[in-house]
Amino acid sequence: MSIGNSPEADRPSVGAALQKARIGAGLTVEEVSTTTRVRIPLVHAIEQDDFSRCGGDVYARGHIRALARAVSLDPQFLIDQFDAEHGGRPAPTPAAPLFEAERIRSEPRRPNWTAAMVAAIVAVVGFAGFTLFTGGDKSGGGPITAGDAHAKPAPAPTRHPSTIKPPLKPEPSDSAVAGLPKDKVTIKVTARDGQSWLSAKDANGKLLEDGLLKQGESKTITDKKRIDLVLGNAGAVQLYVNGKEVKRVGEKGTVERLSYTPGDPQAG
Repeated sequence: MSIGNSPEADRPSVGAALQKARIGAGLTVEEVSTTTRVRIPLVHAIEQDDFSRCGGDVYARGHIRALARAVSLDPQFLIDQFDAEHGGRPAPTPAAPLFEAERIRSEPRRPNWTAAMVAAIVAVVGFAGFTLFTGGDKSGGGPITAGDAHAKPAPAPTRHPSTIKPPLKPEPSDSAVAGLPKDKVTIKVTARDGQSWLSAKDANGKLLEDGLLKQGESKTITDKKRIDLVLGNAGAVQLYVNGKEVKRVGEKGTVERLSYTPGDPQAG
């Protein structure tokens, strides 16, 4: 019999709900870890509502989403419950008010007509003096005529083709395909827009790489046959496969599971 009037009084915690669903599905922690690529100690901690080992709320939401799908639960329901129990998602920063932008905008400068008139007078006087000076100079020939004023300027000297330097070619980026072995799969992961975590295994399930990537850090992984990759906070990751950039890896806060061979990517 329920004591409280609210349905939250009987609602299990996020970890308890995941554990109950896993047991009901007949799955062990090891099986769930293999399916989701979430490490076994971390699965145990989450089922005990200990999210301190997840590395932050963003990664905790990604683990909850992966575990919920593995045990056939609604991921969004559990993530909403997690947010409610941990202070919710951070609110977006409001845009600056319009009047602030208007206040900062500088006033247009007005033309200084006095300075313009003075400059025009100086130009006229200087031109008249120059005309009188050149007209009275006997050795310099006659005064400037209208035809001389409209004379075409002398053409610029032609440069010999051997002296013209070709434009510099841009340096190749680190995504260039040249130099990479064709019989292997090479993956480069960079935490470009925030920290992320990755786990990489070969075709036999051997762990090649596992750990947290801080913002700006990169990892390069190579294997002969196949690399099975798990990325946390996938929207913050820049991914190159065999020298070609994968344009869209995933959304921020999501966990993505990808697999690549030496011929990939067929389409980026």
